Amino acid sequence: MELRQLTYFMEVAKREHVTEAAAALHVAQSAVSRQIFNLENELGVDLFIREGRRVKLTPIGRVFLGRINHAMNALDDAKREVQEYLDPEKGTIRVAFPISLAAYTLPTAISAFRKQKPEAKFQLKQGLYRELIDGVIKGDYNMALIGPVPMEEKKIKRKILFTEEIVALLPVHHPLAESEVINLHDLKNDPFVLLPEGFVFRDIVIKACSELGFYPNIAFEGDDIDALKGLVSAGLGVTLMPEVTLVDSTPRSTVKIPLNERSVTRTVGVITPTERALLPMEEIFYAFLEEFFLKSWRT
Repeated sequence: MELRQLTYFMEVAKREHVTEAAAALHVAQSAVSRQIFNLENELGVDLFIREGRRVKLTPIGRVFLGRINHAMNALDDAKREVQEYLDPEKGTIRVAFPISLAAYTLPTAISAFRKQKPEAKFQLKQGLYRELIDGVIKGDYNMALIGPVPMEEKKIKRKILFTEEIVALLPVHHPLAESEVINLHDLKNDPFVLLPEGFVFRDIVIKACSELGFYPNIAFEGDDIDALKGLVSAGLGVTLMPEVTLVDSTPRSTVKIPLNERSVTRTVGVITPTERALLPMEEIFYAFLEEFFLKSWRT
């Protein structure tokens, strides 16, 4: 089994088309077809179902692809580890993050870190909550910032960096807009704007409301935090948000108001794999995150 065969196999699996895979690899279609045939011959199984010019993975092909992706990630880590051993000051940090930490939390930390390690490079990947956890476990990346911090997962190590308040964001003309603090229950009759299903912060909001005896009236959904801010700004509803997403400024025509329910919070932290060691520069960044947020949340 050759590395070239595996590379061709992954490209064909990705594109589900031998001709397109060959074009992406800058080789002849016959070369790709021959290597796939040799790989299947060696393994003794069909990896693809042929449908004219298109192909699809067989069930065992999907299993094999998952294993090969994991192996390729390990090879990439090994190569980077050697490079960082030769020059640890120029290491690359692969870190994933959710949308709620994209605008302020992660960029602020990276900016401060680059002042200490100006030659450090970053590869950033945004993902949904479950994608972040699975990505760390499978080796797509070694580190992810996440909120809330998953406490039950067995194949990750976790470090809580801080706990943040969840606040209400209301249109400026809302009857409660001039309140210094509000009860979440006071919003039970309001239309809510929330993230779509699949976003863990949506679940946090629904759970907080349900514990107070009501289910939020979800009038609008937005794919990201900025979309929710825009909907509230247009007077189309109210929402709850992690306070960190409003650090720089409150959107026009809206007001940010703390909740009386102090239990409505979110932990934010960093997760790493239990079965792999961090690379040298990742170790440095990991230690930096703990110190950085400890200082930030004290000031």
